[in-house]
Amino acid sequence: MQQNRPHAASHGRLVADSRHGHVSHSSGDRGAVRRLAIIGVVAIVWMAAVFLRLGYLQLIQHGEYMARAQRQQKRVIEITPKRGAIFDRNMHPLAMSIPVDSAFAVPSELADEQLAARLLSGVLGIPRDTLEARLESSRTFVWIARKLPPEKKEAVEALNLKGIYFQKENQRFYPKRELASHVLGFVDVDEKGLGGIEYELDSQIRGKSEKIIVMADARQRWFDGGEAQRERGANVVLTLDEKVQYIAERELSAAIAKTHAIAGTAIVMNPNTGEILALANWPKFNPNAATDVPAENRMNRGVSALYEPGSTFKLITLAAAFDQGITRPEEVFDCENGAVYVAGHRIRDHLPFGLLSVSDILAQSSDVGAIKIALRLGAPKFYDYIRAFGFGQPTGVDLPGESKGILRRLENWSAISIGSISMGQEVGVTPIQLASAVSAIANGGMLYKPHVIAELRRGEKVLPAEGLLTPMEPRRVIRPETAATLRRLMEGVVLNGTGSLAHLDGWTAAGKTGSAQKIDPATGRYSPTHFIASFTGFAPISDPAVTILVSLDSPVGLHEGGMVAAPVFKRIAEQVLPYLDVPRDVPVSPQLTQASYKKLHVSDSAALEDFTPADFSGLPDQPPSESPTSNPKEGKSDPSPVTVAVDEGGDIEVPDFRGKTMREVTEACIHLGLDPVLVGSSLATSQTPAAGAKVRRGAKVTVQFGAPATKIGKPKQRARH
Repeated sequence: MQQNRPHAASHGRLVADSRHGHVSHSSGDRGAVRRLAIIGVVAIVWMAAVFLRLGYLQLIQHGEYMARAQRQQKRVIEITPKRGAIFDRNMHPLAMSIPVDSAFAVPSELADEQLAARLLSGVLGIPRDTLEARLESSRTFVWIARKLPPEKKEAVEALNLKGIYFQKENQRFYPKRELASHVLGFVDVDEKGLGGIEYELDSQIRGKSEKIIVMADARQRWFDGGEAQRERGANVVLTLDEKVQYIAERELSAAIAKTHAIAGTAIVMNPNTGEILALANWPKFNPNAATDVPAENRMNRGVSALYEPGSTFKLITLAAAFDQGITRPEEVFDCENGAVYVAGHRIRDHLPFGLLSVSDILAQSSDVGAIKIALRLGAPKFYDYIRAFGFGQPTGVDLPGESKGILRRLENWSAISIGSISMGQEVGVTPIQLASAVSAIANGGMLYKPHVIAELRRGEKVLPAEGLLTPMEPRRVIRPETAATLRRLMEGVVLNGTGSLAHLDGWTAAGKTGSAQKIDPATGRYSPTHFIASFTGFAPISDPAVTILVSLDSPVGLHEGGMVAAPVFKRIAEQVLPYLDVPRDVPVSPQLTQASYKKLHVSDSAALEDFTPADFSGLPDQPPSESPTSNPKEGKSDPSPVTVAVDEGGDIEVPDFRGKTMREVTEACIHLGLDPVLVGSSLATSQTPAAGAKVRRGAKVTVQFGAPATKIGKPKQRARH
């Protein structure tokens, strides 16, 4: 029994040890579990915080951080949009956009900004400090120079500077240079219209913005991200005819050079529609470099310049009187030896006229006669007709900057106002207003809205008319019988009156001269030496095709409208009418003698020496500097060839015109710089000089057409109102 005790004790100790070990093992497991639980909780809390943070960033702050990333890695740079083209009525381009290169820099890529600025300054002509300031303004993208000429782009490329790049932009280009510049207008460096049609239709022509995306990687290295958007502007088709515009500008320039006038305007309109075929101004400017000239040169005088119309306003006086039936052309007025008293003020005529019929009052431009007719008419009726003809209010022409003119309200007229206004004083008009009013007389009494925009196109689709393009119905201002009477009296002005130098060879013509004194700013009185000389008329009389206004501001020497403006009307009309295929309605005058022909060329040749015409296909590259385009017609009305003085010895070969129309002959002569004399109608049958002859620029070429010149109707009959 005792021997077994140690063993039992030993066994007990083992059991005890075993229990103790078991107890120790259970306690360790519980600690591990506790630790794992703590770690799990921490991990869950951490993960929850992470997910909450991610959720916050992704859901709430996503936009802000995305924008920040884009600002750091991407820049969207707006470049000039591609503007729509502008065409004349025959789809000849007058304004277009062409791709050019602009230089920009990524400053972070430049090894030495100061060195780069110095090198670029040398080739671009930009001050060094200006370039350094640009390079310091951003690290990702800065413009260095926009719309570079090819030679400067090549010079920058030759520098081979890392971090300097080129981007294509659009630049407005006017291929005909000064031609129709006041109508077209011009744009700034961002292609925003600043004048003319470019300004008036800027939102339609400009289109939507074009943008490039500049991307940068982590090292701020630039690469092209592509274009964001591109939408072209609408194309514009004008009522202008580039060849009629060229003729008007050439003849106006010649008149300015000859008379030394400080400014001038010539307008050619279709009196039956209000379409403006040409609108020329002097001074002129090149819209490709519009900022190189004074702002005054860019003024569109045709719609903005105000002047007292002088005697041309007598047309409105007589129109009102005839329409009211208070006088007739044969009635005789006593012009009182050239003086009349109105409200105690003595008004003198330019000549001491005695008894004159109403027809002669207009033909001789008697101020006293016009005043007496207006006094019989009365101020209220006179005012109503002046307003009806569109004076004192905008015509609505689709060009910016139009002046409404000056016409005081009737209640503000003084006792002498009716006398002053009847002869074209105390009233301010614009050339476009006067041309529109005379067109109403020409077409039978309907006043049309003058316009230069024919349509807008996007591709082949014509856009619907709205706003400025919405046609305006013409309104009647005088009866057709009144207009017919006035046309006959205006013909008398050309045949027997102050407008004899406007007489056309081959077509009937009607018009009225004007010689209006200008106000001297220093004294506030009428200047004795500065005048506005003008002539406004139309042709042919039976079915007018064109209305032409010529206005010269302050000609030196001769200043009467009949002496300096009427000849310009003649030269323009005698080129435009055959170009438009308007048949002659009277025989041409006898041919000029050799002596008078040479004298004409010598006397007028210097007038065109300073004129620089548009350089484009279809028109002469150089003006006819050796001889003018005064265009007196020569020849007889029989179908045999006409003998004329031939100006030989030049280097221009005369084409063979046989079988061609009047329009084709005129276009070819204008292109070569020759002066066409067209006789007869139908197709050309003979010519002098003969085909192949060598003549000088400006030489006359007489072409006989298949039928003699007779009074015939036009191919396309116009509606009469």
